[in-house]
Amino acid sequence: MRDAILLLGFVTLQRLFELLLSRRNEARLKLRGAVEVGANHYPVMVLLHAAWLGVLWLLAWNLEPNVLLAAAFLALQPLRYWVIATLGDRWTTRVFVIPGASIIRTGPYRFFSHPNYLIVVFEIALLPLAFGLIWVAVLFSVLNAALLAWRIRIEQRALHDAAATAPAALANTGQGG
Repeated sequence: MRDAILLLGFVTLQRLFELLLSRRNEARLKLRGAVEVGANHYPVMVLLHAAWLGVLWLLAWNLEPNVLLAAAFLALQPLRYWVIATLGDRWTTRVFVIPGASIIRTGPYRFFSHPNYLIVVFEIALLPLAFGLIWVAVLFSVLNAALLAWRIRIEQRALHDAAATAPAALANTGQGG
């Protein structure tokens, strides 16, 4: 039980910190002329991630996590922060376009267009699986896949539109990216 509370507490504090970091970065981006695109998907994303974490707190707080699956989840966290560090003050949980800014192609972006999405896909499955909650892993993985399909279309459209009006642009995402 103690391990479950520590793990869920870590994830909860991590996500709250990331929301604060995102808000700070959003303000900085707006000062640089960034424009948010596709804002209508954002409440759905927040609801999905809050529900995932809420269900885990409700069902798993008193369960002992599988050590290997919990370790696999924790092993993803340096990769998550590699994405955030690579984007720097461009990282947010929303989608912003900075007209004329170059697309970041360093760090994990050398290998994947949306490395954070890949990490989140694994996180959403691994954490419930660590507690033996297979149905939670399946349900939220399916919902997350639909949300990511929507979000990636938004980002790709934003990049395309920005490229049509400027030499290069950045579609910036945080939970995505």
